[in-house]
Amino acid sequence: MFRIDSGAPYRKCDGISRRNFIELGMAGMASVGLPTLLQAREAWARAGRTPKDTRVILLWLDGGPPHTDLYDMKPDAPADHRGFWRPIPTNVPGIRVNEMLPRQARVADRFSIVRSLCHGSSDHAAGSHVMMTGRWGATGENTRGTAPSIGSIASKVLGSRESGLPPYVSIPIAKTFVESPGYFAANYLGHPYDPFETGGDPASASFEVQNLRLTKGLTLSRLDDRRTLKKAFDSLKREADANGQFDAMDQFEKQAFDLVTSPQVRRAFDLSSEDPKLRDRYGRHTWGQSTLLARRLVEAGVTFATVQMGDWDFHSRLKEGMQNFVPKLDSAVATLFEDLSSRGLLEKVLVVVCGEFGRTPRMNDGKGEPPGRDHWGNAMFALLGGGGIKGGTVVGATDSRGEAPTDRPLSPQDLHATLYRVLGIDPGVQFPNHSGRPVSALEGGEPIRELF
Repeated sequence: MFRIDSGAPYRKCDGISRRNFIELGMAGMASVGLPTLLQAREAWARAGRTPKDTRVILLWLDGGPPHTDLYDMKPDAPADHRGFWRPIPTNVPGIRVNEMLPRQARVADRFSIVRSLCHGSSDHAAGSHVMMTGRWGATGENTRGTAPSIGSIASKVLGSRESGLPPYVSIPIAKTFVESPGYFAANYLGHPYDPFETGGDPASASFEVQNLRLTKGLTLSRLDDRRTLKKAFDSLKREADANGQFDAMDQFEKQAFDLVTSPQVRRAFDLSSEDPKLRDRYGRHTWGQSTLLARRLVEAGVTFATVQMGDWDFHSRLKEGMQNFVPKLDSAVATLFEDLSSRGLLEKVLVVVCGEFGRTPRMNDGKGEPPGRDHWGNAMFALLGGGGIKGGTVVGATDSRGEAPTDRPLSPQDLHATLYRVLGIDPGVQFPNHSGRPVSALEGGEPIRELF
């Protein structure tokens, strides 16, 4: 959205009354945030520091995916534990996955599975918070986030890998269970480092990125015509100058204005330019097309992209829900690895698949409905591939029923340390919190050595 408006005073959520304002494009790249980002990038350049040219795509299985029904199956467990499906072999000897994941089974050499991840909490808010931020700080009784997400830290430290793109994008929304943007948010880093949310449904034929929509009668052709834009800018400048907004714009503000009008940004978000056959392979559903859009964005220069794949909270109707969800997950994940490989991007882009916890190894009675599985923070999985991570590896193990790790128990902090290593971020980098106390990006945790 490009909007310059002048109207009646209104009160923002920060309590400040405003009459005239400028919205230069993308929520997360608004004029108050992008200049800070550009200044940070310039400071990096002056210091002679070159960030690693790596990016992350996080497929967030919101609600808690069942580990023993996906990547850590227990076919020899009692019937009320082993579930409805059988494991199948993959193209890596010894690694087996759910029979509803045949396409991922064919590309298992490109990713690794951590089967011994655990944090001990069965609370949606607590589990989501620690998985997204690496810190405890929310509960079902108080869901407020207290720390920045790893995507926000990547946004602040690294910016985007290519100028002109937002560094941190969530497709189509940023949401952790019931909170939006929830624990994807920047918290004390400030709103400029929140994710830019595309909105809409990427699987829709009429999909467009809501925050890039033009208003006030502007068209793309008019926006591309710099002379027309300058005339509109100058005519409004006389009104806006009354409160000094334009006078306050420095070189970074002006650069921000140029970036949000860039055709490069519009091209990156344009799914219609993709080969229809590739779109079919990802799946003509929200998850598939969102994953394809994430690939387009990291290829263009976005540093951290998340894809919301929600509603895994199957307390009942597990079989029905999984039969709906798992084939969609299979097409999206398998095609993403194939696509990244064919484009020569797999070493550059890390793919992570996880949720906030696992599910109870023993199925419940469904309370009058078909059975399901409840919350379980004592064992869970994470799938990782690309970005320099080894493929075809299984890290850790759980017991015969999937109740707890028996080998190499790993924490969310270990997962975060792994992502920081891939991105080239020092986990000891510090930021002031709300009280001004310096806080490290991560406390505790070590990169998962078996993956490197």
